[in-house]
Amino acid sequence: MSMLEPARHSIATRLLHGTLLLAVLWQLIGSNFIERPRAAQPGNVMYEVHEVVGLSTLGLVLAFWLWSLLRRRETPLAALFPWLSAARLKAVGDDLARHWTELRQLRLPGGEAETPLASAVHGLGLLTALTMAATGAWLYTLPVPGGLVLEVHKIVANLMWAYVVGHAGLAVLHQLSGHRVLQRMFGRPSSGEAAS
Repeated sequence: MSMLEPARHSIATRLLHGTLLLAVLWQLIGSNFIERPRAAQPGNVMYEVHEVVGLSTLGLVLAFWLWSLLRRRETPLAALFPWLSAARLKAVGDDLARHWTELRQLRLPGGEAETPLASAVHGLGLLTALTMAATGAWLYTLPVPGGLVLEVHKIVANLMWAYVVGHAGLAVLHQLSGHRVLQRMFGRPSSGEAAS
Protein backbone atom coordinates (compact mmCIF):
# COMPACT_ATOMS: atom_id res chain seq x y z
CA MET A 1 0.00 0.00 0.00
CA SER A 2 1.49 3.36 -0.92
CA MET A 3 1.43 6.29 1.47
CA LEU A 4 -0.85 8.16 -0.91
CA GLU A 5 -3.72 5.73 -1.13
CA PRO A 6 -6.36 5.64 1.61
CA ALA A 7 -6.20 2.84 4.14
CA ARG A 8 -8.87 0.25 3.36
CA HIS A 9 -10.13 -1.80 6.24
CA SER A 10 -11.97 -5.08 5.88
CA ILE A 11 -15.05 -5.95 7.88
CA ALA A 12 -12.91 -8.26 10.07
CA THR A 13 -10.49 -5.41 10.85
CA ARG A 14 -13.36 -3.06 11.62
CA LEU A 15 -15.04 -5.58 13.94
CA LEU A 16 -11.81 -6.47 15.73
CA HIS A 17 -10.85 -2.80 16.10
CA GLY A 18 -14.26 -1.75 17.41
CA THR A 19 -14.66 -4.71 19.75
CA LEU A 20 -11.14 -4.31 21.10
CA LEU A 21 -11.77 -0.59 21.63
CA LEU A 22 -14.92 -1.30 23.64
CA ALA A 23 -13.26 -4.05 25.68
CA VAL A 24 -10.22 -1.90 26.53
CA LEU A 25 -12.41 1.07 27.45
CA TRP A 26 -14.55 -1.15 29.67
CA GLN A 27 -11.45 -2.50 31.39
CA LEU A 28 -9.85 0.90 31.90
CA ILE A 29 -12.99 2.56 33.22
CA GLY A 30 -14.21 -0.47 35.17
CA SER A 31 -10.86 -0.89 36.93
CA ASN A 32 -11.80 2.15 39.04
CA PHE A 33 -14.60 0.13 40.64
CA ILE A 34 -12.88 -3.15 41.39
CA GLU A 35 -11.86 -4.48 44.76
CA ARG A 36 -9.15 -7.12 44.42
CA PRO A 37 -9.29 -10.26 46.53
CA ARG A 38 -7.43 -10.17 49.80
CA ALA A 39 -6.23 -13.13 51.85
CA ALA A 40 -9.55 -13.53 53.67
CA GLN A 41 -12.03 -12.00 51.22
CA PRO A 42 -12.85 -12.47 47.54
CA GLY A 43 -12.95 -9.64 45.04
CA ASN A 44 -16.20 -7.80 44.36
CA VAL A 45 -18.52 -8.44 41.39
CA MET A 46 -16.76 -5.77 39.31
CA TYR A 47 -13.48 -7.61 39.86
CA GLU A 48 -15.03 -10.82 38.59
CA VAL A 49 -16.41 -9.01 35.53
CA HIS A 50 -12.97 -7.42 35.05
CA GLU A 51 -11.42 -10.90 35.00
CA VAL A 52 -13.87 -12.29 32.43
CA VAL A 53 -13.67 -9.26 30.14
CA GLY A 54 -9.88 -9.26 30.57
CA LEU A 55 -9.57 -12.86 29.41
CA SER A 56 -11.88 -12.06 26.49
CA THR A 57 -9.73 -9.04 25.68
CA LEU A 58 -6.65 -11.27 25.57
CA GLY A 59 -8.47 -13.43 23.03
CA LEU A 60 -9.38 -10.34 20.99
CA VAL A 61 -5.82 -9.02 20.99
CA LEU A 62 -4.46 -12.40 19.92
CA ALA A 63 -7.11 -12.58 17.20
CA PHE A 64 -6.10 -9.09 16.00
CA TRP A 65 -2.42 -10.12 15.83
CA LEU A 66 -3.35 -13.31 13.97
CA TRP A 67 -5.57 -11.35 11.59
CA SER A 68 -2.71 -8.89 11.02
CA LEU A 69 -0.60 -11.85 9.90
CA LEU A 70 -3.22 -13.28 7.56
CA ARG A 71 -4.98 -10.28 6.03
CA ARG A 72 -4.30 -8.99 2.53
CA ARG A 73 -4.46 -5.47 1.08
CA GLU A 74 -4.33 -3.90 4.53
CA THR A 75 -1.52 -2.75 6.78
CA PRO A 76 0.98 -5.63 6.94
CA LEU A 77 2.20 -6.96 10.29
CA ALA A 78 5.75 -5.78 9.50
CA ALA A 79 4.47 -2.17 9.29
CA LEU A 80 2.93 -2.51 12.77
CA PHE A 81 6.21 -3.84 14.14
CA PRO A 82 9.00 -2.02 12.23
CA TRP A 83 11.59 -2.10 15.01
CA LEU A 84 13.74 -4.91 13.54
CA SER A 85 14.07 -3.49 10.03
CA ALA A 86 16.47 -0.65 9.19
CA ALA A 87 14.41 0.30 6.13
CA ARG A 88 11.13 0.38 8.06
CA LEU A 89 12.70 2.33 10.93
CA LYS A 90 14.04 4.86 8.42
CA ALA A 91 10.55 5.17 6.92
CA VAL A 92 9.11 5.79 10.42
CA GLY A 93 11.82 8.39 11.11
CA ASP A 94 11.22 10.13 7.76
CA ASP A 95 7.48 10.15 8.42
CA LEU A 96 8.04 11.56 11.92
CA ALA A 97 10.16 14.36 10.40
CA ARG A 98 7.40 15.08 7.85
CA HIS A 99 4.80 15.20 10.64
CA TRP A 100 7.01 17.51 12.71
CA THR A 101 7.41 19.88 9.74
CA GLU A 102 3.64 19.99 9.22
CA LEU A 103 2.93 20.54 12.91
CA ARG A 104 5.45 23.40 13.12
CA GLN A 105 3.44 25.09 10.35
CA LEU A 106 0.27 24.52 12.44
CA ARG A 107 -1.11 21.98 9.99
CA LEU A 108 -2.43 18.56 10.92
CA PRO A 109 -0.53 16.12 8.72
CA GLY A 110 -2.04 13.41 6.57
CA GLY A 111 -5.21 11.69 7.54
CA GLU A 112 -5.72 10.53 3.98
CA ALA A 113 -3.44 7.50 4.20
CA GLU A 114 -1.86 4.94 6.49
CA THR A 115 1.68 6.17 7.16
CA PRO A 116 4.73 4.35 8.59
CA LEU A 117 4.47 6.41 11.79
CA ALA A 118 0.75 5.72 12.23
CA SER A 119 1.27 2.00 11.61
CA ALA A 120 4.13 1.84 14.14
CA VAL A 121 2.01 3.65 16.74
CA HIS A 122 -0.88 1.25 16.10
CA GLY A 123 1.55 -1.62 16.63
CA LEU A 124 2.66 -0.12 19.94
CA GLY A 125 -0.99 0.14 20.96
CA LEU A 126 -1.53 -3.53 20.16
CA LEU A 127 1.62 -4.48 22.10
CA THR A 128 0.39 -2.43 25.06
CA ALA A 129 -3.02 -4.12 24.95
CA LEU A 130 -1.35 -7.54 24.67
CA THR A 131 0.90 -6.83 27.66
CA MET A 132 -1.99 -5.55 29.73
CA ALA A 133 -4.18 -8.55 28.87
CA ALA A 134 -1.36 -11.10 29.31
CA THR A 135 -0.39 -9.76 32.75
CA GLY A 136 -4.07 -9.76 33.68
CA ALA A 137 -4.36 -13.40 32.58
CA TRP A 138 -1.33 -14.24 34.73
CA LEU A 139 -2.93 -12.48 37.71
CA TYR A 140 -6.10 -14.52 37.08
CA THR A 141 -4.14 -17.67 37.90
CA LEU A 142 -3.12 -16.36 41.33
CA PRO A 143 -5.36 -16.82 44.38
CA VAL A 144 -4.40 -13.33 45.61
CA PRO A 145 -3.11 -11.12 42.78
CA GLY A 146 -0.09 -9.03 43.65
CA GLY A 147 3.63 -8.61 43.30
CA LEU A 148 5.62 -7.46 40.30
CA VAL A 149 3.06 -8.71 37.76
CA LEU A 150 0.34 -6.55 39.33
CA GLU A 151 2.66 -3.53 39.29
CA VAL A 152 3.48 -4.11 35.61
CA HIS A 153 -0.24 -4.51 34.89
CA LYS A 154 -0.98 -1.15 36.54
CA ILE A 155 1.86 0.66 34.75
CA VAL A 156 0.81 -0.76 31.38
CA ALA A 157 -2.80 0.24 32.12
CA ASN A 158 -1.58 3.84 32.48
CA LEU A 159 0.23 3.55 29.14
CA MET A 160 -2.99 2.16 27.64
CA TRP A 161 -4.91 5.19 28.94
CA ALA A 162 -2.37 7.49 27.28
CA TYR A 163 -2.60 5.51 24.04
CA VAL A 164 -6.42 5.46 23.98
CA VAL A 165 -6.73 9.18 24.76
CA GLY A 166 -4.04 10.11 22.23
CA HIS A 167 -5.34 7.77 19.52
CA ALA A 168 -8.96 8.80 19.92
CA GLY A 169 -8.03 12.46 20.28
CA LEU A 170 -6.02 12.45 17.06
CA ALA A 171 -8.81 10.60 15.25
CA VAL A 172 -11.28 13.31 16.32
CA LEU A 173 -8.86 16.09 15.31
CA HIS A 174 -8.36 14.47 11.90
CA GLN A 175 -12.12 14.08 11.51
CA LEU A 176 -12.71 17.73 12.40
CA SER A 177 -10.00 18.70 9.88
CA GLY A 178 -11.91 16.98 7.10
CA HIS A 179 -9.91 13.73 7.02
CA ARG A 180 -12.59 11.05 7.03
CA VAL A 181 -10.71 8.68 9.34
CA LEU A 182 -13.75 7.58 11.35
CA GLN A 183 -15.71 6.68 8.23
CA ARG A 184 -12.73 4.68 6.93
CA MET A 185 -12.50 2.69 10.14
CA PHE A 186 -16.12 2.36 11.21
CA GLY A 187 -18.18 3.21 8.10
CA ARG A 188 -19.51 0.68 5.66
CA PRO A 189 -16.83 -0.69 3.35
CA SER A 190 -17.25 -0.38 -0.38
CA SER A 191 -17.91 -3.62 -2.27
CA GLY A 192 -14.20 -3.91 -3.13
CA GLU A 193 -13.12 -3.48 0.50
CA ALA A 194 -15.28 -6.25 1.94
CA ALA A 195 -13.21 -8.93 0.24
CA SER A 196 -9.87 -7.78 1.72
